[in-house]
This record gives sequence, structure tokens and C-alpha cells, in this order.
Amino acid sequence: MSKNIYLFSLSSHPDAISVKLLDVNFLKPFIDFSAYDYLILTSKQTVEALKQYDASEYLSKKALVISKHSAEEFERIGGKILELGQGYGSKLDEKIKAYPKTTKWLYLRAKVVASNFVQECRKDGYNIDEIVLYESRCSKEMANIHTPKDATLIFTSPSSVICYLKNNSITQENRVIVIGSTTALKLPKGIQFTISNETSIQSCIDLVH
Repeated sequence: MSKNIYLFSLSSHPDAISVKLLDVNFLKPFIDFSAYDYLILTSKQTVEALKQYDASEYLSKKALVISKHSAEEFERIGGKILELGQGYGSKLDEKIKAYPKTTKWLYLRAKVVASNFVQECRKDGYNIDEIVLYESRCSKEMANIHTPKDATLIFTSPSSVICYLKNNSITQENRVIVIGSTTALKLPKGIQFTISNETSIQSCIDLVH
């Protein structure tokens, strides 16, 4: 573990100081999975929330999944992948629009999301319902973290940047690595950053070495 590499995520990595990003509260609203053709999943937390339901209700539905990591989590509980996104919510609309407008999609999501791909698809007549499965807030760990001014900072989501900036600042001396372009949009103007080659923590770590 490096004393100068900080990873802000819900997952950890042995080569970094891992700081828990969010405290998550799972919800369990009623869902009639039979009313939909496909699911849309954009996070590991969504998969965790699904475990609250009878697996026979949702595992018959293939999922459009935002990244390889999320896909692996869904497959781990027996889910099947319809298609894999490129790690960015803004790119999911391209996948959705390749299907007929009569297709019924169910987007299972957090209370607050960074991408507006659902709204963009609806404008063009695509059928997408949204159900909130979890809500989150910045963790106590994030509130109490203070990093060296020359530390390497790895941000894995837009919320990781938002939570970090509540009690810290990013300087030109920091090396900043982000997991995707949506995350990068939350960085202060003028901050230089590198986007990982793949949407995975390991890909971010690989850029440090």
C-alpha cells in the first residue's frame, strides 16, 4: 500500500489508501419485473439492492449494464447480460436506441444520478421507467479525510469528487486520476487529470505505476 495514493470508492485496493466513499441505504419498493423486457443497471449497489427480491422475479430479465465490473457483479448472482456499456451513462442512450421503441426498459438506480440518458431517450420516444433502489450520502470517512498536497487522488464516480471537495481542495500538485469522463466533469476548472483506459479501479491503479 502506498502512503501517497488515495482511492475514493466503495471498493478497496491493496496498493492504495482506500477511503469509503458513501454510506448507502437500500430501499425495497414494489417492482413488477414481469412488465419489462430488460433491466438497466449502472452500479454495484444496484445489484446489491436486487438481492432483496426473489431472484426468480428478475433473473429472467437480461440487463444492459454500464461497465464490466457491474456486469461481473450481476453475473455473480446469476444474471445475464444483454449488452455492456462503455462505462459512461452518457453512452447508454446509443445502446438503447438500437432497440425498437416498443421495448420496455426498467432503470434501477440511485436516488441521485449524474447522467441524463433516460431523459434523452424519452425525448425520442423510448419507453423507460425508473425505480430508486438506494440512496447514499457522503461517508464519515470522507468528511474526516485530509490528504497530502502532493498525493495521487483516484476518483471513481462523480459523487467521489463532490464528497471530497466538501472538506478538501485539489491542487496542481496533486496527481488526479478519474475512472471516466462523467467523473471528470465534476473536477474544478483548471485541474489536470488522466482518465483510466478502462472503467475499473485496477486500470486507475495501473496509471500510477
